Order: sequence, then C-alpha cells, then structure tokens
Amino acid sequence: MIKNTVIHSYIVACFFMVSFIEKMNAQIVIGTPNLQFTQACANESFNTFTLNFVFSPESGINSSNQFIIEMSDSEGDFSNSNIVFTSSPGSINSSPASVDISLPLNTAGEGYKIKIKSTDPVASSASSNSFSAYYKIQDSPFTINNLNSVASYCPGGSYLLTIDNPGTGANNSPLNYPSLTFNWFKEVNSTTFIFLAQSNTLSVSEEGKYFVETNYGTCTSNSFSNRVLVSEASSGEEVSATIVSSLGNPFCAADAPTILSTVEGNSYQWYKDGISISGAINQTFETSISGTYSVIVNFGNCEATGAIELETGDFTSSLDVPSINMLEFGDALSVTVTTSAINPNFQWFLNSELIPNATQNILNITAFGNYSVTVTQTNDCNATNELLFLVEELINPFPEVENIPNLISPNGDGINDTWVIPLPYVSGSNTEVIIYSSQGKIVLSTKNYLNNWPLEYLNLSSVNEVYYYIIIPENSEPIKGAITIIK
Repeated sequence: MIKNTVIHSYIVACFFMVSFIEKMNAQIVIGTPNLQFTQACANESFNTFTLNFVFSPESGINSSNQFIIEMSDSEGDFSNSNIVFTSSPGSINSSPASVDISLPLNTAGEGYKIKIKSTDPVASSASSNSFSAYYKIQDSPFTINNLNSVASYCPGGSYLLTIDNPGTGANNSPLNYPSLTFNWFKEVNSTTFIFLAQSNTLSVSEEGKYFVETNYGTCTSNSFSNRVLVSEASSGEEVSATIVSSLGNPFCAADAPTILSTVEGNSYQWYKDGISISGAINQTFETSISGTYSVIVNFGNCEATGAIELETGDFTSSLDVPSINMLEFGDALSVTVTTSAINPNFQWFLNSELIPNATQNILNITAFGNYSVTVTQTNDCNATNELLFLVEELINPFPEVENIPNLISPNGDGINDTWVIPLPYVSGSNTEVIIYSSQGKIVLSTKNYLNNWPLEYLNLSSVNEVYYYIIIPENSEPIKGAITIIK
C-alpha cells in the first residue's frame, strides 16, 4: 500500500514538472528596442528607419508568431498607438533581429516612443527612449504677403502677415495640408532670429523683418517663407490692409460660408465689386459669394485698404439650345452642355425621370417633353447646377393639302381640329377668307388666314352645325362652300 502511494506521488510530481517546463518554454522576454537613429525626419523621398531588438529564448518562439512594432503618440502615450511594422508569421526566429519602419504621414512631435510585441507567445517589451519624429509632407519654400517684400502699417495700427493660399505660380502652399502648424520669427540679424508665435497668421505692430517656417521641430526643413520688411507708415503714405479668408481661397461655398477678416482698427467698411456693403462695418465679414472684396480700415490718423479676389469653388454651366425648342416628328435635336466644373458628372432627365446611360455632356433627343440636366463638380468641392429646357412638337400651320375641307371636328385631339385650306389661299397669298354662321353672321374675315379657325371652342347648338365660307383669291373667281362642324 505504501509502495503504491509512493509511485502515485512520483507520477504527480513528474506531471507538474513537465507542465512547469512547458510553461517556461512558452514564455519569452523581449528586450528594449535599440533605435538606430536619434530623430526620425521623413519626407516623400525618404521614410525608412532601422531598429534592433533581442528576445530570449529563441526556442520559445512558435512558428505562427509575429512581431508587431507600435509607435506612441507625440507624448509617448500608447493608448492610440500606430502599428508601423508587422512581421510575417515565423519570419523572425533568431535574436538579435533588425527591422525597418516607416512613419505615418501625420507624424509630428518630439516625444515618440517604440514598443515591440509578439503574438505567439504573447509578450511585450519596455518602451524605447523618446525621440523626435516628423513626416515633412510639405518640404519646399512657400510665399507670404503675396511675395511682396515690404509692407507698412498705420501709426498705432498693425499689419497682418499671412501665408499665401494658394499663392502665385508654382507656390506649394503649406495651408493645403491642414495638419501642419507654423512658427513665426523676427529677424535680428542674418544668423539670429526671435520666435514670436505659432499660428497661421501674424499681426505685426513693430518694425522689422519677419518670416515663417513650417513647424518640423528639431528636423531641419526647406519649408520656409520669404522675408517681409514691415515698417510704420509716414504721414500721407498709402497703407495696405491684409484680408484673410478663414476657409482659404478658393473655398467651397457648398460646405459653409467663409469669414473675411482684416487687421484691427478703429472702424471698418467692406465693399463687394467696388460697391459699399450696407451694415458691413466690423473687422470680419461672412460671405459665400465669389467676387472682389475690399475693406477700408480707419486708425484715426491713417486709413488702410485691402482687397481679395474671392473664389467660392462655384462653376458655370450653359446649354447650346434655348429654353423652348420646337422639333418636327421624326427629327432629332442634339443638346450640349458647356461647363467650367472640375471633373463634372452629368445626369439627364425627361419629365423628371432619369434617362438611363445618359452620362455625357451631349444628349441626342427624339422625344418631346420637359428635360433637365444636372452637372455635378466632383473635386473637393461638390457643387451642382441644374439646367432646364422644353422640347415640343413643331406643328406646320401650312401643310400641303389639295382640297378645301368641308368637315372639321374641333375637339382638341390634334386631328382635324381647325379648317386647313390649300396653300394658294393662306397667309401671304392676299386671299380674302370670309366665314358666316348659318344665321348669316360673319365670324371670320381676313386676308391673312393662318389655318387656325376656330380659335376658340364653338358653343354649338346642334350636333352637326354648318358654317359657310367665301374664298376670294386675288385676280380669281370667288370660291364658295359649306363647313360642317362635328362635335
């Protein structure tokens, strides 16, 4: 009995020993990442950075394991980390390991960290030392102040320096990249600069030379502006006032109106296309309409003026046909849309119903009805224009007929509704046409007959009422007859 108990205890001990060894083998330790760089300055042409790490034991890695490299936010927080590398299953199985990572396009800050994780078994390293990292999405010189190298402000006033958007020529405005921030500087000498503010604009009330750089922290960059020498205006000197559009210029009026703002002064008056805007007497003015806007800013002993050619992203569209079109049965009408829309889409409608497969700017029409076409601009500013036109059947008022009819039925069905006579007797032939009622009353007398009698509904007193006519051609004998009206 004692012998069996000993054997049983030995088996249990062996079982736990094997389980402990398996558990130890299922664990690894990942060392702190060893960065092969002190800062990561990426751009469109370079975005590869190397790091090394160790792990132990190598035997603890299973064939399905993947190593994942996470990058924190700019404050070193991994709560919303970015995965910048994931290895293929089983591809990294020896230590030390070396991998290359690439920065996300929105990377910008001084306190990033790296952490390495494994999936099989699950393990994680400590975070790396912090490092600065920037993806320089715009890394070329740009312009401010419309590339004007000088500016002036009224005594007691200020001048607003702005980054040009979009600017002239090939200027690559950094304002096209909303994630960027900017540092403004005042130049002391050719090698010394004073940092002033981090903003999109700078209000200047001191004389000096100013410029701005895209904020790429400790990463050197080519994203900087031209210098502007700002001075205080002397008496009688003309002074300019900068106007800034809050949504840029051009902006998409279909999304929201923009706010125009200028420098701070004592009073203001805004103008559109040279005409004073009633009630527009504040430092800002909201609008969603394109045009030339200007402002006069009064500083008490000096006035400044400014102007901006505001573009709203709207576009124009037109048709090469009038709003009402007459088309003979069996003929076709080609309609073309001309538009200034960027990447336009076209949709054509007949009597409010979408015409299938009609997606070009040209439509060939054979059916009568109410037509419309919607033109949609498909760039960053989605705006739509609608154009309307009508296509009606052209009825020839002077068809070729051989005989003078003696029977008509004016019931509005489009068939035999009026008294249509041969061409030698209609308008232009100088033929007199007279029609009498059965009581002898003249109901029509004209030398310009248009094949349009009766013009109005006849209040007939009998089922088949009879009228009489006399056709008197020029230099010919009169022709007489009767016309029976059928209800």
